[in-house]
Amino acid sequence: MHYHLILTDDCNLCCTYCRGKLFEVPAPEHQKNVVIDESLPSELAVDLTDLYRFLEKDPHAGLTFYGGEPMMRPDLIREIMENASVEVFIIHTNATLLDSLEPEYTNRFSTIYVSIDGPERLTDHYRGMGTYRRIIENLCQAREQGYRGELIARMTVTEETDIEEAVTGLADNEDFSFSSIHWQIDANFWNDYGMRDFGRWAEESYNPGIRHLVRRWVDLMHRDGRVLRWYPFLGAMQDMLLHRKSPLRCGSGFANYSIMTDGNIAACPCMVGMKDYYLGNIATTEPSSLRTIDIGNECTDCDIRDFCGGRCLYSNILQPWPAEGRAIICNTVQVLHDTLAEVQPEIETMIRDGEISLSDFEYTKYQGCEIIP
Repeated sequence: MHYHLILTDDCNLCCTYCRGKLFEVPAPEHQKNVVIDESLPSELAVDLTDLYRFLEKDPHAGLTFYGGEPMMRPDLIREIMENASVEVFIIHTNATLLDSLEPEYTNRFSTIYVSIDGPERLTDHYRGMGTYRRIIENLCQAREQGYRGELIARMTVTEETDIEEAVTGLADNEDFSFSSIHWQIDANFWNDYGMRDFGRWAEESYNPGIRHLVRRWVDLMHRDGRVLRWYPFLGAMQDMLLHRKSPLRCGSGFANYSIMTDGNIAACPCMVGMKDYYLGNIATTEPSSLRTIDIGNECTDCDIRDFCGGRCLYSNILQPWPAEGRAIICNTVQVLHDTLAEVQPEIETMIRDGEISLSDFEYTKYQGCEIIP
């Protein structure tokens, strides 16, 4: 299984859709009776021998450093990488501090998820002036110093984003070209639906952009004979080609768990402090005995449940957006499904004709990409 380890709640950025919202978004009036543990430490405060013992009991453990910004604690990263027995190390980072970690550690990451939201103008709009250049410089340096793992551009998408421009801007970037791209829509995470113009943007910008991007993705298969690792398309299309149903695609609550700063284990790294949903503790729980959590609410009877998997467990539990807003989000998933279904026969023909291979759609599941945006 994969485990997100939250090293710190601290971060060196204040992105508009993340910590920036703490200053402008009101608390939800109704939190589904979820109790938040306000005493949770802001920094990792566990006996690391408990962590190592817990991970050793999982013969196929993958460990992802997470935050906040995990690179605020390079000391912990070094110590854990020296001592933890796992198959792979991964990091989710904004990459602005990546150069503070020596290549002997950076080069051991199988995957680096880089928080970057598109071209320079858009990334700096969300994250602060100069952030984009700092990220690109550090990624170029990592490659120069021998990093050969997968670098995934992980975008957060809001109404400021032209999804087609953002994805192609990263894929065709002269400074640093990303072949692996994932994105997550900032929707139904905060109590901000009434402050947004989400419905208009989804209908007029995002959904048409998805249709254009899918067409571009397939055209590049014809032209270059390769399948770009655009994860919302890659992960869903693989299952469609194999006629395979999917549970929650991120794996939260059955294949991907998160270790809080006090050692308690939750299904998802977003579920910080949601103690009623804790599934164990690294000091007392065996990995094999971790409970599972399934998606409920309106997802239960949805026609595309086996395609979507439920999108987001955290949002499903809290539901900070009203039903009207949630329906708009579900429609973006429907558009993704229908657009991929339209090109599926074309892709199957390319596979039969040897232009591409079914193996081109393989990827490591449950290590960090939610797949459904």
